[in-house]
Amino acid sequence: EELEANAAHQEAQIKKLLNCEEGENKAILANNLAFYEGMNVLDFLRDVGKTLTVNYMLSKESVAKRLETGISFTEFSYQLLQAYDFQCLFQQYGCTVQMGGSDQWGNITSGTEFIRRNLGEKAHGVTTPLLTKSDGTKFGKSEQGNIWLDPELTSPYKFYQFWINCDDADLPSFIRYFTLKSREQVEAEEREHAGNPQALKRLLAEEITRRVHGDEAYDAVLRVSELLFNPRANAEFLKGLSESELSTVAGEIPHFTVSADLVKAGVPVIDLISEHTGIVKSKGEARRAIQGKAVSVNKVKVESLEETVGADALLHGKFIMIENGKKNKFILTVE
Repeated sequence: EELEANAAHQEAQIKKLLNCEEGENKAILANNLAFYEGMNVLDFLRDVGKTLTVNYMLSKESVAKRLETGISFTEFSYQLLQAYDFQCLFQQYGCTVQMGGSDQWGNITSGTEFIRRNLGEKAHGVTTPLLTKSDGTKFGKSEQGNIWLDPELTSPYKFYQFWINCDDADLPSFIRYFTLKSREQVEAEEREHAGNPQALKRLLAEEITRRVHGDEAYDAVLRVSELLFNPRANAEFLKGLSESELSTVAGEIPHFTVSADLVKAGVPVIDLISEHTGIVKSKGEARRAIQGKAVSVNKVKVESLEETVGADALLHGKFIMIENGKKNKFILTVE
């Protein structure tokens, strides 16, 4: 069930990026599980395993490197599975080229050899260097700070911010790898924004966020960013955010849960930001913040110590935004 769920999620993600529905050149999604239906271990060893010799498999650099530290039979035999997959794709779909990262070179060439020996045909492999960051670490799922295409694992906002906050030294390679701009377009943008890497990062973040998550999600990301980083975002702007957008905001800044009964009864702001949330450490600190005009509720400045927060302050029936100064923002979730 877990395997099927993972496959379904991958299929949904791929269909967002590739046209799988119409046209002569539409993408075809094939599940290699179909290649092994009705095949048992003995069948695999007899019909598939005989194609490549152990000497040939040991000659692969990826295998040779592992021999000193130890390699399991599962890992060793994986190139047989990938090679057979390529042969099946060649026979069933006319697939003549397999692409992958440079670490897949051995497995891919095993596939071309499979097709040559078993079918007497030519197939081809293309690999690209593994993407690394400027500090030499791999850009991938094994490194900390990774990002996911699934919005449930990496929200569109976090996805966008990842590119906005990338290291300046990584920008030249990222904009070439992850955008569909031509070399001429990239070089023109680099000349136009020379000395202003943040502008290039916005171009990178916009293109890849739109492509992965869609225009609607990108627009929502901009609205959330506007609220969090633009001091001119006002109460009307806040009220215009959707429930989903406010949920994203709650995931990005400190947030507290307060009782719905408390808010419906009307709670003094001075108590709300001290006793009921801990936004400030004491009522004395809350009093000074209010008197100093530092506290806002839903982007509206609190003018007196007697002000209360009631049900009319709820955004989408569940959120309240509190600010203490220009940089300290909090979301209250009312339950």
